[in-house]
Amino acid sequence: MTFDVDALRAHFPALAKGAAFFDGPGGTQTPRPVAEAIFATMTGPLSNLGGGGSPSELNAENAVAGFRAAYADLLNVSPAGIVHGRSATQLTYDFSRHLAKTWHAGDEIVLSRLDHDSNIRPWVQAAERAGALVRWIEIDAETTELDLDSFVRVLSDRTRLVAVTAASNLLGTKPPVRRIAELAHDAGALVYVDGVHYTPHQLVDVPALGADFFVCSPYKFLGPHCGVLAAAPALLETLRPDKLAPSPDTGPERFEFGTLPYEMLAGATAAVDFLAGIDPGTGGSRRERLAHSLRSVHDHELELRARVEKALRGWEGAVTVHSKADDRTPTILMGLGGRERAAQLHLAERNVIAVAGSFYSPEAFAALKLSAPALRVGLAPYNNTDDVDRLLDGLSTFL
Repeated sequence: MTFDVDALRAHFPALAKGAAFFDGPGGTQTPRPVAEAIFATMTGPLSNLGGGGSPSELNAENAVAGFRAAYADLLNVSPAGIVHGRSATQLTYDFSRHLAKTWHAGDEIVLSRLDHDSNIRPWVQAAERAGALVRWIEIDAETTELDLDSFVRVLSDRTRLVAVTAASNLLGTKPPVRRIAELAHDAGALVYVDGVHYTPHQLVDVPALGADFFVCSPYKFLGPHCGVLAAAPALLETLRPDKLAPSPDTGPERFEFGTLPYEMLAGATAAVDFLAGIDPGTGGSRRERLAHSLRSVHDHELELRARVEKALRGWEGAVTVHSKADDRTPTILMGLGGRERAAQLHLAERNVIAVAGSFYSPEAFAALKLSAPALRVGLAPYNNTDDVDRLLDGLSTFL
């Protein structure tokens, strides 16, 4: 079996309505098997976890176990290290509070100007409450990559945490997370990695990245709206979150407050299985099928990105491409001389969806002296050459 984009597109009801979607970095469209898994779980039977062993309780237990197993395979961690959250932002706020319990005045944390604000503001606010200082990894404006020299300058034996993105949702830039993690660990710091924009485009290996904590969002890769955090179970055991007295005090459960949304867990599991089936190669374990499928998706998306970039080079002067890093996702941020919002509307009239905005990245906009809004084009597995041609035709008539 090989990657067949037409066969893939047939699973997405939204695509039948004729739109060409380039807003994947903000959230992808949903394939039918994911929606069916949500429906099947909700119509059950389904009961809350109670240990009674009824069919409805077992369905809930299976939804939880299936979710942890699926994301263990996707991220290459233990199922006991998978935590569900409403979103990556919510998880980061929660874990900023958990971790900051051990911080003191004079401690330091290091953040990246490249990051989405969800991996900045929770840490800034937690540091303020603890009396800790915030240091910054700067962006090289010429390359739109992180300036590692600036990281080395601010890293010290007082550093308690380094938070960094694995891929910028704004520019697509993929920093050298492994090297950053090695330096941070040498200084005795923990590393928290935002993998929300990275996970849709790359097979994740959390231990290989050197991440102590890694968050992602299934709705960015064909699943429902929720968040996932991965960490080593032994590390999670060192954290004591505030919780209700009767709620579990073991494993990932103690970080998941209240009743879990079993239908969302089932949908998120179905998204992983769907990814694994896009181009599974010769089969094997789910992890092996994911690896083969995501390599095919990666190649497909980069081929489409090259098609877009070739056209943009022909419009130099009218279009300013801000995404410059050599290693980046199939995401392109561009400026159109202050006409970005008008371009979004012009494309929408042609049923082409590409969004103009600042995309929750105020630090990157300020560091790079970019004007907001900018137009972002993000590719997803279901995009095809016809989508790209419609995008380029729409831009050409706008320019």
